[in-house]
Amino acid sequence: MARSLTRSLSGRLLILAILAVMVVEVVIFLPSVARFREDYLLGRLRMAELASLALLATPEGMLDPELEAQLLRRADAASIVLRRGGARALALSDPMARMVQETYDLRDAQAPELIADAVMLLFSDGDRVIRVIGAPAAGMDVVEITMEEAPLLKAGRAYALRILQLSLIISMFVGVLLYLLTRRLLVRPMARIVASMAAFRENPEGPEPVFVPSSAVTEVAVAEEALAAMQTELRAALRQKARLASLGEAVARIAHDLRNLLSTAQLLADRLEGSADPVAARVGPKLVGSLDRAVALCQSTLRFGAAQEAPPAPRETPVARLAAEVADAVFPDAENGDTAPVRLEIDVAGKLCVWADPDQLHRVLVNLVRNARAAIEGAGRSGVVRLSARQAGAMVEIDVADEGPGLPRKALDNLFQPFRGGAGRAGTGLGLAIARDLAEMQGGALTLVASGEGGARFRVSAPARPPGD
Repeated sequence: MARSLTRSLSGRLLILAILAVMVVEVVIFLPSVARFREDYLLGRLRMAELASLALLATPEGMLDPELEAQLLRRADAASIVLRRGGARALALSDPMARMVQETYDLRDAQAPELIADAVMLLFSDGDRVIRVIGAPAAGMDVVEITMEEAPLLKAGRAYALRILQLSLIISMFVGVLLYLLTRRLLVRPMARIVASMAAFRENPEGPEPVFVPSSAVTEVAVAEEALAAMQTELRAALRQKARLASLGEAVARIAHDLRNLLSTAQLLADRLEGSADPVAARVGPKLVGSLDRAVALCQSTLRFGAAQEAPPAPRETPVARLAAEVADAVFPDAENGDTAPVRLEIDVAGKLCVWADPDQLHRVLVNLVRNARAAIEGAGRSGVVRLSARQAGAMVEIDVADEGPGLPRKALDNLFQPFRGGAGRAGTGLGLAIARDLAEMQGGALTLVASGEGGARFRVSAPARPPGD
């Protein structure tokens, strides 16, 4: 029970609240006891002053011994000395009084001194005789009394005990109140959050509704909203993954059949290389190369559907030759003239090489160049797609820039996210996601450098040399 109390948040807050109130009460306790002691002694001085005045009012300043003893008992004093006009006169005294062991002057006593005297009182044995000097009222006579310390000690300890009991009651009340408030405002909402998280972990795709925030405490409300958003996004991601899994299976089947069709077309295209027609002889090798890449793409699609994407086979690849092949794939000769509404410009040094898998890097660049062309045509504009490359240290940076309208906000927010980052109605965003994965497999990266009214610029980076060179 005690261990569970100290381990729980509400239990710890209860203990801390009690301790905090007790500390505050201790800070108040010492001045309070000091004030009680001072008031007690001033009360004795006032009683002594009244007894002295009664003595002075009698003829010849004489009192009956029994009356004198009664006045001393009323003042709780063994002797009374009255100072008037600089003179010091013994007013009343007990002939059996003991020797004075300590003197306290209340006239100029400061708070630290009073507190120290009060603490010493609580820990004394009360067997002393003390002298107390003070002026019971401002502008009045100075009165000295000698008295036994035992009654003062008894009254002081009784007062301190009452203060401690009251402090404990207040501490318990505040602690319980804080405990109940904490349970209501923090622990219960947190328990709801934990229960929802546990249920969601057990069955994230279950029919249970998403957590509904309800707390009025700002910090807890933020946690509840974050949990609700996380559950919503995770369920959407799980549904998307399920759709992707189904789509992947369908694509794998299509790719399997398409590979067979392309293999047949590849065999027929091989005959064009030996054709006497100059156009067929010129176009034939390009068509064969395109069919080879299409067959390889189908093979990689099948491996991707089986979660076995082929690792890259990097080698030294001239970037200029790669750029020319990309131009042939996206901008055939008939579509890349000076009069074409959209044309491709290539700015690559002839000797610049990259250490990468040429087929995979070709897929990345074809995807980017095709997207750039579609962005310009989709905006109803004419413009230029620029493919440029340069070496930057150990990396080669290949930029693909267009003069289109730039990426829309939705595409920017979900960039490189399959089926979420498409720039147009027909776009799925899958191409950019695949391109980024392929670029990272080469040891490089695919990033968006800029996007705006002047167009978009993507950058592909890949190693210039093999690792360790």
